[in-house]
Amino acid sequence: MKNAVPTRLLVIDDDNLVRAALTDMLQTAGFEVVTASNGRVGLELLGTTPVDAIITDILMPEQEGLETIREARQRFPDIRILAISGGGAGGGETQLLRFAESFGADQTLPKPFTGSQLVAAVRTLLANRSGKQELP
Repeated sequence: MKNAVPTRLLVIDDDNLVRAALTDMLQTAGFEVVTASNGRVGLELLGTTPVDAIITDILMPEQEGLETIREARQRFPDIRILAISGGGAGGGETQLLRFAESFGADQTLPKPFTGSQLVAAVRTLLANRSGKQELP
């Protein structure tokens, strides 16, 4: 029997605490996680580190999530993308997440969410890709 290769996720979020919490939730569920503090760094990582899916925040300095989603979709058309957002100081996460879908996100998840909601969203995201594989 072959050892299954863990599913690797790229988490992009500018907030260190959020990024650490997301990483912990996903690793606890059996995923391998690499992280980036903004979209520019995330896209650089994508060029050197293969991942199965991206989880990206929308509102970030330097390179925000919508631009990151669009560029990732152009460069890596088969990659699965989950956009997350709390909408910032003025709220508005619903509209931002709709924009994320129009920019190429496969799925969205409004903040705040629980670990089980995140893991369920990631499993759904990965199950909907072509060439399904066993998930953690």
